[in-house]
Amino acid sequence: MASIRKRNGLWQAQVRSRKLGSTSKSFHKKSDALAWAKVQEAMMQTGEWKPKDKRYSTIGDLIQTYLIKATPNKKGAEPETRRLNRLLKETALMQIKLDEAKPHHFATFRDNRLKDGNRACQYDLVLLRAAWNTARIEWGWDLRDNPLTLIRFPKSNPPRERRLKQGEYERLMAACTETKVWYLWPMIEIAIATCMRRGEILSLEWKNIDFERRKALLPNTKNGRSRWVPLPSKVIDLLKTLPQENERVFPITDVAVRQSWDRFRKRAGISDLTFHDLRHEGNQDNSKAVLVSLKSWQ
Repeated sequence: MASIRKRNGLWQAQVRSRKLGSTSKSFHKKSDALAWAKVQEAMMQTGEWKPKDKRYSTIGDLIQTYLIKATPNKKGAEPETRRLNRLLKETALMQIKLDEAKPHHFATFRDNRLKDGNRACQYDLVLLRAAWNTARIEWGWDLRDNPLTLIRFPKSNPPRERRLKQGEYERLMAACTETKVWYLWPMIEIAIATCMRRGEILSLEWKNIDFERRKALLPNTKNGRSRWVPLPSKVIDLLKTLPQENERVFPITDVAVRQSWDRFRKRAGISDLTFHDLRHEGNQDNSKAVLVSLKSWQ
């Protein structure tokens, strides 16, 4: 219901709704106040009206809220936090108001982001879609249907088949003598020998390593289930050389490992090998992968 009154030389229009709340605005002319009030009433009746705080929220506000409320509760909180913080730097997209966001805005972002690769673009689009759905369904935000469901997502890249080429293992081993990063070579050996992912290696805890049975328990794997990983004798011998001063075998962050790996790989003169590629070697008999004691290269 609208009410018009004169206050401080201006005509103030106020529109109230028990269900939706209220809004007001001042005008120099009474006719303008009346016209504005009629528009607000009509919008309330058709469901197009939104409270000011929601009407002016942006995609950036949505992502920032998702980063605070949803991401910390996830298993992959650390990498998702990095991706969301990078996404928040996409100023053109982040400044768009939620009630004005259309599929073409996200399609434009997609086309620009594809320059960084299909997988990077997919990650961002999936996060944007999840944030929109979470706000609409779980938080009760007054949002329309998710516009990201109407755009095409980039196709997944074919799985990498990169393997260690002849001589690359030896080059990596030689490069380890030039670094003081104590954890990288042991992690490389474990990845090659066991097929474990980088995150799984970083999650290893001493209490979950059974030296007698030569197994390691991974309580939380990528699929959400626990599993035992057989440990070859050379890995057992390697683990026994490591300091046991913390709960985790490798008390370091994923970021530190990625940065160390990049420097290490360049020192070895290898350009296109990822740490994840080392897992492919676990399916073969790696007779050349011999144990290198920490003392021999620290």
